[in-house]
Amino acid sequence: FRVETPPQDPILPYLQFEGKHNFDINLQVELNQNIICRSNYKYLYWNITQQIAHHTINGCNLKIGDLLASGTISGETPDSFGSMLELSWNGQKPLNLPDGSVRTFLEDQDTLTIRGWATKGDIKVGFGEVTGQIKANPTLSNQETSN
Repeated sequence: FRVETPPQDPILPYLQFEGKHNFDINLQVELNQNIICRSNYKYLYWNITQQIAHHTINGCNLKIGDLLASGTISGETPDSFGSMLELSWNGQKPLNLPDGSVRTFLEDQDTLTIRGWATKGDIKVGFGEVTGQIKANPTLSNQETSN
């Protein structure tokens, strides 16, 4: 599933590399069962080897079992932007969802599902899905009503 990393300029010497270090992994995000983003891990500007090099260059250790997160992965088209901030242009362009609802940012009770999978020929590797729901913060809600 290895692919080329997108062109990088400038690139510091300790981040230079040779070979294919990105991966062709499809990513999909649903908001309340409406697909809002289709992107791909291959769009990462800094590949995982560069992220590890940058993470450890100043002496920060890395141990077996540590979890690294890539951060937001935005593609080349508006429907592949990797965050609500980008998808809604900082709230200036509301997302009209197929179910008729409209969002510029996430709201209480919204449910997000993230999926990832890679395919190459007849081979498909699934990474499962993760789902979470935005819950209201009762402390904030109480403060808002008392003001």
